[in-house]
Amino acid sequence: MRSITKLDLQYAHRFYNFKGEAQYLHGHTGVLTLEVEDTVNPGVNMVFPCNEIQKTAWDVLKNFDHALILRSDDPLLPAILDVYEKQGIKNGAPTNTMKGPAFKNELATAYPECRLVVTKETMTVEGMIKIVYSLLKDKLNIAKITFTSGVNAATESYTPSKSMDRCPLCGIALVDGVCPKCGYKKH
Repeated sequence: MRSITKLDLQYAHRFYNFKGEAQYLHGHTGVLTLEVEDTVNPGVNMVFPCNEIQKTAWDVLKNFDHALILRSDDPLLPAILDVYEKQGIKNGAPTNTMKGPAFKNELATAYPECRLVVTKETMTVEGMIKIVYSLLKDKLNIAKITFTSGVNAATESYTPSKSMDRCPLCGIALVDGVCPKCGYKKH
């Protein structure tokens, strides 16, 4: 069975070397739908609490919200960083409270202090799905990801690789046999 949740992301990007309107810097509201699959947890009668899926995903994905997403070879990147440096906000500002922990993998690097994500490929809806899966596959038992941005949408299904050990009291994943939310210990 699946638990399904949605997250809204506001971001700006452009398609570098694209011949069309998307070559210009522009913004979107994106909707990310995550489907997590597992057996129904008999203690709480659910696969995984949707609010916990959101918390787990948001800890990583909040770096995309209100961020500029550029490809690593985009000539705008050094110019943006130069402007941020001159404004004194390259290394963060006191009002920058929505940042998550920095991340780096083969597809993307987050620079939360300056609300910037640098990607290997052009940030399409398909690209976002690849990045999200690479960041969350070890945290959630993902069966499907759908990302909609403007009139564009893409979806990808996955074969969940494992069953997660979850708390019988609140349904979230145990960490070393202990529930990080309520303190339940597996015997």
